[in-house]
Amino acid sequence: MNGLELSVDFFEEYGRPMLEEQFPDLLPYLAAGLFGSGSECLGYDDSVSQDHDFEPGFCIFLPDEETVSRRSEFLLERAYAKLPRSYCGFNRLILLPVGGNRHGVLRTADFFQRTAGTPDGTLSLEQWLSIPDQALLEATNGILFFDNYGTVQSIRENLKFYPEDVRLKRLAGQLLLMAQAGQYNYRRCLAHGETAAAQLACVEFLKSSLSVVFLLNRRYQPYYKWSFRALRELPLLSELSPALERLLTAGKSSDDSAENQTLIEEISSAVISVLMEQDLTSIQSPDLERHAYAVNDRIRDALLRNMNIFAAV
Repeated sequence: MNGLELSVDFFEEYGRPMLEEQFPDLLPYLAAGLFGSGSECLGYDDSVSQDHDFEPGFCIFLPDEETVSRRSEFLLERAYAKLPRSYCGFNRLILLPVGGNRHGVLRTADFFQRTAGTPDGTLSLEQWLSIPDQALLEATNGILFFDNYGTVQSIRENLKFYPEDVRLKRLAGQLLLMAQAGQYNYRRCLAHGETAAAQLACVEFLKSSLSVVFLLNRRYQPYYKWSFRALRELPLLSELSPALERLLTAGKSSDDSAENQTLIEEISSAVISVLMEQDLTSIQSPDLERHAYAVNDRIRDALLRNMNIFAAV
């Protein structure tokens, strides 16, 4: 049983009855679910994940204090604390999890302010350009069990993915980084005899490649340790996972260097094919740099289009 399943079962057996029996007047204003930080919110947890911050638990979301008072919040917190201390062989945490309170009673505005930097799901252009993927993913992952008030679902919908122009700006910058690190600097570093710098170029190419693949799939990229796991589940370009892993783990002999250059061009070619399928470029060239600027030219908002191509990177 993974963490999401554990949370759903615990909520249905104890959480929902508690809310319906003790707080019927508050139910129209409440939402409940499990999302935020933690591998369980992505469905990626396993037995190793259970060594910290793992418990049967869920989140109850409240609107502002004018709608649900502090007194009601306190009573909900007390009722939540009285739920069974263990469930299905797992003990609930006595102390707060590392990094803050992941479960329990939360104000909706506080949760989204902490995860996405906005209390109501409205982000400025500057925020869209700068906020990390993983933060937006924490605001939109997991499961929402119910939302009687509607606010949580609405905010999650607003944050579902980047506006198209922002996606294109991020995509253009990462494509240019792929071109510079993989197609240009990798072989030049080798020619200079700078093998360590060549490996750094490989890593930079790989990091930008991952970003590009997630952007082409219109999915937020998770925290780095889960990126390859998530990559293998994507509908587009998941087949690049072995090549990207090989780039990361290959040795440093001349044979490996030649193979890496071949892998870089194969990965770049696959990315260009999807760019063309999404009508983001029409240039017949293997050079990713040219495609990066073609994608940037597709941005409709003139202010955003004319910003430095790396503005969203």
